[in-house]
Amino acid sequence: MAFSFCTQCSSWSLTPTLTPTPPPHRPSTSLSFPLHKRLVVHSSLSYSTTHPLPHDFTPQQLLDSLRRQNDESSALRLFDWASKQPSFSPSSAVYEEVLTKLGKVGSFESMRDVLDEMSHHQCLSKGSFLILIESYAAFDLYDEILGVVDVMESEFGLEPDTHFFNFLLNVLVDGNKLKLVETANSKMNSRGIKPDVSTFNILIKALCRAHQIRPALLLMEEMGSYGLKPDEKTFTTIMQGYIEEGEMKGALRIREQMVEYGCHCSNVTVNVLVNGFCKEGRVDEAFGFIEKMAKEGFSPDQYTFNTLVKGLCRVGHVKHALEIMDVMLQEGFDLDIYTYNALVSGLCKLGEIEEAVDILDQMVSRDCSPNTVTYNTLISTLCKENRVEEATKLARVLTSKGIIPDVCTVNSLIQGLCSNSNHKVAMELFEEMKMKGCQPDGFTYSLLIDSYCSRGKLEEALSLLKDMESSGCARNAVIYNTLIDGFCKNKRIEDAEEIFDQMELQGISRNSVTYNTLIDGLCQNRRVEEASQLMDQMIMEGLKPDKFTYNSLLTYFCRSGDIKKAADIVQNMTSNGCEPDIVTYGTLIQGLCKAGRTEVASRLLRSLPMKGLVPTPHAYNPVIQALFKRKRTTEAMRLVREMMEKGDPPDAITFRIVFRGLCNGGGPIGEAVDFAIEMMEKGYLPEFSSFSMLAEGLYALSMEDTLIKLVDMIMEKARVSDSEASMIRGFLKIRKFKDALATLGGILNSQRPRKSYWTRN
Repeated sequence: MAFSFCTQCSSWSLTPTLTPTPPPHRPSTSLSFPLHKRLVVHSSLSYSTTHPLPHDFTPQQLLDSLRRQNDESSALRLFDWASKQPSFSPSSAVYEEVLTKLGKVGSFESMRDVLDEMSHHQCLSKGSFLILIESYAAFDLYDEILGVVDVMESEFGLEPDTHFFNFLLNVLVDGNKLKLVETANSKMNSRGIKPDVSTFNILIKALCRAHQIRPALLLMEEMGSYGLKPDEKTFTTIMQGYIEEGEMKGALRIREQMVEYGCHCSNVTVNVLVNGFCKEGRVDEAFGFIEKMAKEGFSPDQYTFNTLVKGLCRVGHVKHALEIMDVMLQEGFDLDIYTYNALVSGLCKLGEIEEAVDILDQMVSRDCSPNTVTYNTLISTLCKENRVEEATKLARVLTSKGIIPDVCTVNSLIQGLCSNSNHKVAMELFEEMKMKGCQPDGFTYSLLIDSYCSRGKLEEALSLLKDMESSGCARNAVIYNTLIDGFCKNKRIEDAEEIFDQMELQGISRNSVTYNTLIDGLCQNRRVEEASQLMDQMIMEGLKPDKFTYNSLLTYFCRSGDIKKAADIVQNMTSNGCEPDIVTYGTLIQGLCKAGRTEVASRLLRSLPMKGLVPTPHAYNPVIQALFKRKRTTEAMRLVREMMEKGDPPDAITFRIVFRGLCNGGGPIGEAVDFAIEMMEKGYLPEFSSFSMLAEGLYALSMEDTLIKLVDMIMEKARVSDSEASMIRGFLKIRKFKDALATLGGILNSQRPRKSYWTRN
């Protein structure tokens, strides 16, 4: 069997290919005396007379003692002492335990010495080299692995067999080193080593991981030409490949093929398919499938139940997941960390944090220790819910239990603190995490740099970028994009351009966000010619301008009143395959109204539904404002009601325009009052700045009773507390209307600190 992998053409070649192997990793050493003398040189300590072994120890006693050593140094000292004793007998098991200890810390030079010593004592086997392969993989030294085969053959005279290559191939597949898999398979073919079922299963797994299901099927068909039959693992691997591609139908077809083939179907197969159903949110079908398989002798196991719990939580059916948990207990299954974490995650997604904490308490009471995933889920949710103080307390609990917070935990806290403008504490946490050995990652730095940029502290942001570089954390496009945006928003466009140029020097690819951010900054600073040139450069670098690119240029021309060029931008946008969105048309409508072409803007607005777009306030507001300015109040109000019926809900700007138009339009202020009452009866609660204009007009016209009526309606809709309502009514009663309005405004703004629109209550 021959095998060739290509990520681009998705093909498997049936002709053997042999890729040149890089030279094996062979550290040089000038030491030539015996292993036990060489290794002890590295330590001034000797095993001395204090040891757990009698002088007449057996090989098994030595092996057991070596396994109990906590580190490679103590293991080597023990081995050095033992090798000097008369009862010492070279054993492959003892040497391989030493190899394993060395491999865990990456002492590859010493591992080579051990192999030499094993060869000298004639206790070297192919299994010894498997330890070396596994150790290279643990340190991501996959290129060294292929050289092990050559060294084993040429220097130690050992021939690899099918089992050896299967192990090697599997390590490469698990490390996602698919090109090396091709090379290793070629080595296997060139040596005439016959594949077995496991070989095919490993290669099929590689293809499925590379999203090449069709070649995987062809490889399975090829098994027959080698006198081999697919087993359950072959079929389930391809099923899993289909599931990862979101093709549950394909997975079920493979299961039918498996049944027709007469291959035994165990819990593994059923669980793979149950997981596939749950992954697609088809939990009801998962239950149906389990019921069907139960008639054929299937009995759900721990994995089945955990999959169902996770699937139910994923689709928001946490109550049913809790019922499954009860069934698990009744059936005698212990709830494990996966069960509890799924429940905690499901409850957190529904915002039921208190219930999630109850699950946490329950798992602790059942002797199931929470892990960082459990805590990270809760802490992240608390931060998203703006409950950063509680999240911080939970992090302290985590630390007190001996669980060191990982970078995900700290990032959640930093993100929550930055969102609450608590940058000082965020930076303190950042410094603390470094002191405690928790290395910040790119996301940590991007959060803090963004926080600095949003507050205009650009020098501090640059200083943090230098800190990032010195810490060895790789810079990325997100960090640079954040800095470019910060400098653009603070009108330091030249600095933004310098950072843009630095990206190329640092070898960091500039993406569409990079270009769009700088193009928008240039347009905001009236440097549209340079923005256009930058768009040309963007195209030359293989990046396609998108709606954000075009909308930045469009906004500039609309604001400058150049409607012809604005229209050209929209035309170019369409001809280049970029469909204009509602922002595009809203910006163009605003430009048309500013240029006095209200009728054209109105016609464009009415044509939007035919383009498949739902008009937003951004599109409606300019036309409504233009109509009010022209004293066409009836048409303006008709358009407002049309927006409420057919478009997105009005925003604060809409209502300011309406109140200003009705109050200043020469008509009676009663129209504005009627409109405010109508909106509140429909469930809209005014953002205070929209209401204050009307309130001031009523106060100026001595229409206090009407004002009091409106204030009462707002307090009722806003569910103002009794104490707050009493205070406001007290001010109204003693005719301190400004104090009453100021108090009401504070309450409304505190309820919606970040919303600038009317909302349905």
